[in-house]
Amino acid sequence: MLNRILIFLYGAASYALFLATFLYAVGFVGNFAVPKSMDSPAEGPLATALLIDAGLLALFALQHSIMARPAFKRLLTCVLPEAMERSTYVLASSLALLLLFREWRPLGGVLWSIEDPAGNMMLLAGFAFGWGLVLVTTFAINHFDLFGLRQVWRHLLGQPQQRLQFVTPALYRMVRHPLYVGWFFAFWCAPVMTVTHLFFAVMTTAYILIAIQLEERDLALEHPEYSAYRRRVPMLLPRFGRPRL
Repeated sequence: MLNRILIFLYGAASYALFLATFLYAVGFVGNFAVPKSMDSPAEGPLATALLIDAGLLALFALQHSIMARPAFKRLLTCVLPEAMERSTYVLASSLALLLLFREWRPLGGVLWSIEDPAGNMMLLAGFAFGWGLVLVTTFAINHFDLFGLRQVWRHLLGQPQQRLQFVTPALYRMVRHPLYVGWFFAFWCAPVMTVTHLFFAVMTTAYILIAIQLEERDLALEHPEYSAYRRRVPMLLPRFGRPRL
């Protein structure tokens, strides 16, 4: 029983760290309420800052992608209990992001600044919508499973782990990846677009587009019905006014 309690506490701590990291990320990208944000004063030579930032983004992308692959999950569960696998992924992702926040090197330079109040407000609304969509989407597909709490709770109760069925709730009937649509809004809706922010947005967008291909390949192998779903529902842009077959 003690072992099950410790695993549950591990999962709960990993989830708590994720929540703190998520809240910090909002302030980091939006440049408010955090000690060091994306557009803090530039530090050091531009070339050095670019290399450091690219390395931090690459580290997060590799961690996020490698640990999400089924082969790595199988390897990890040879070392750790199955109930800890998702929480370990969440913990590693949070630590990679916290390292990025700590070591990020702003590049300086403003590409555009929206002075019109209506335009400014519209972009801020898009920024808030993006973060909100990310959070809402996690609950649409089972928030607590996605972040490992469901697994450690079932383990605490002595229940076997159970794979979730493939479902397509409301948002997923419009596009296959509403979560990533939320990230695009969060990263690109900026009243002030700096060189730093543009670099971050371009790099994360490129990673997301690659990650989608890897994720969909795994989903098609795990869920036979995913191929038909992929043909029926667009990836990122909804088909307004078109009948769905």
